[in-house]
Amino acid sequence: MTSTTLKIGFIGLGIMGTPMAGHLIQAGHQLFVYSLGKMPAMITGSSATQCLNARGVAERADIIFVMVPDTPDVDAALFGETGVAAGLKRPSGEATASMRKVVIDMSSISPIASKTFAQKINALGCDYLDAPVSGGEVGAKNATLSIMVGGPEAVFERIRPLFELMGKNITLVGGNGDGQTAKVANQIIVALTIEAVAEALLFAARAGADPARVRQALMGGFASSKILEVHGERMVKRNFDPGFRIELHQKDLNLALSSARLLGVSLPNTATAQELFNACVAHGGKAWDHSAMVRALEKLANFEIGQQPG
Repeated sequence: MTSTTLKIGFIGLGIMGTPMAGHLIQAGHQLFVYSLGKMPAMITGSSATQCLNARGVAERADIIFVMVPDTPDVDAALFGETGVAAGLKRPSGEATASMRKVVIDMSSISPIASKTFAQKINALGCDYLDAPVSGGEVGAKNATLSIMVGGPEAVFERIRPLFELMGKNITLVGGNGDGQTAKVANQIIVALTIEAVAEALLFAARAGADPARVRQALMGGFASSKILEVHGERMVKRNFDPGFRIELHQKDLNLALSSARLLGVSLPNTATAQELFNACVAHGGKAWDHSAMVRALEKLANFEIGQQPG
């Protein structure tokens, strides 16, 4: 599939979407792009064709990727007056499955809404995959994202070569909505692990140990994790420039907690992590990297990692 030039649409060119679209361009595909924000220089300097709206993207492309922040943003991109749905043309009765247009939402949104969106796109004679990602800005730039996919297996296999240009761990989880469910589960684990690493390093620093060396020691044991490696370093070095903003992780945990209420499931530690994010936002930190959750714990302790204990 990647040996053939495909007409691909990409809607949403932010921190994540820009490098993801860039990988598709570098592979030689013809891209049609649209974004509400300023068009990144990486895209304007490429072979991509800029469109006036999402409808224009859908009219020109056979495969349309969407990468926007939240459920309402996906709804607007797909079903707004100038959205993707307005530009989708139902294939003729003789059209094969390989000729059907495919819409792939790679945003992180409500699993329930995702199922509804899939039904609406299917009703237009087109296919739909939900394919949220994990790995942050670094994963997007390095094409090492984990991609969790929900949708028909045949459609997944058709799109897999494109996913492989953007990620490494690519899994068909189940039907439409199941990819989003997996992403919510991922965000629960990430938030709780950030909280655990923050508590551990704060404890070590307050006890008088060098948090950088404690982190180094823990990296060789059972407590080792990607969060300890990457975000533990951020906490020690006080680098909270966003790779993944707190306000976006708040959104994901809201999805977890609201879905859990519908399912009758208690997620007490997820709720605690959300309250710590809320505290960060109250101190002006909605755009901080999510590793800055440690700042809420530092406020409670009246002590910062890196500070000399009294």
